[in-house]
Amino acid sequence: MAGHSHWAGIKHRKAAVDSKRSKLWSKLSKAIIVAAKMGGGDPDANIRLRTAIAEAKSLSLPKDNIERAIKKGTGELDGGNVEEILYEGYGPGGVAIMCDIMTDNRNRTAPELRKLFDTYGGNLGATGCVSYLFERRGLLAVATDKVDVEAVMEIAMEHDALDVVEESDRIEIITAPENFTSLAEAFEVSSVATLVSEVTRIPQTTVDVDQGIATKTLALLEQLEDHDDVQAVSTNLNFACPEVADALQK
Repeated sequence: MAGHSHWAGIKHRKAAVDSKRSKLWSKLSKAIIVAAKMGGGDPDANIRLRTAIAEAKSLSLPKDNIERAIKKGTGELDGGNVEEILYEGYGPGGVAIMCDIMTDNRNRTAPELRKLFDTYGGNLGATGCVSYLFERRGLLAVATDKVDVEAVMEIAMEHDALDVVEESDRIEIITAPENFTSLAEAFEVSSVATLVSEVTRIPQTTVDVDQGIATKTLALLEQLEDHDDVQAVSTNLNFACPEVADALQK
C-alpha cells in the first residue's frame, strides 16, 4: 500500500512543542492525568496511559511528576479535574484547524483561543464547522534503519492497517482508531520502537496557499501549539507545497 505522507506536519508540530520544556511537561502531565482518569492507573491494563508514560519518559518528565499525574487522574490526589474538549475553526485563507484541548477551566481556554484565531486572521468556529474535513485515524511511524522493514509491514497487515507509506528513512502506518491499540501493542511486543504513536486527525484533502497565507497560518499554528491547554493541532494545510516549505525555512 502507498499513500500520502503526514510527516512534515507531524515534525512541525512536535518541534514547536518539544522546544519549550516547561510547557511540554505540563502537556505531558495532563495527558497522563486524562489517560489514568479514563482507563485507570495501571499502565499494564491501560495502553493509553502506557503510551503517555513512555512519551513522558522519552522527554525527561521526572518520575515524581509522572506518579503525581497518575494519582491525580485516579483521584488519589487533587488536581485531576481535567477535561478533553475539541475546538475547531478557520485560519487565514480558510485553512481548517482543529485543536485537541485538555483543560481544568474551559471558561478560560475558549476566549484565549478565540483571541489567537482573531489575532492571526482566522476565527474560532462552531462545533462541526471543519471536523467533516478530517478522519480520525491511528498513526504510527517507524524509523527504517531501526527495524526489519518486511516484519513491520507484516505486522501492519496482520492488524488491518488502512495504509502504509514507505519513505527513505521511515514507514508510516495508518489504521482505524479501533485497531490502533492492538497494532501499538503488537509493535511493543515485537520491540519495534516508534517515532510517533497516536490517534490523530488526518485531513481527507489538503489545501495549497500562497506564501503570505502560509506565513500567517504557520504563526497561528505555532501560537496554538504553544498554548498550555492545547495538546494537539490538526490542519488541512499542505505542508508539502513549496510556499509552505519556504515559509518553514524562515
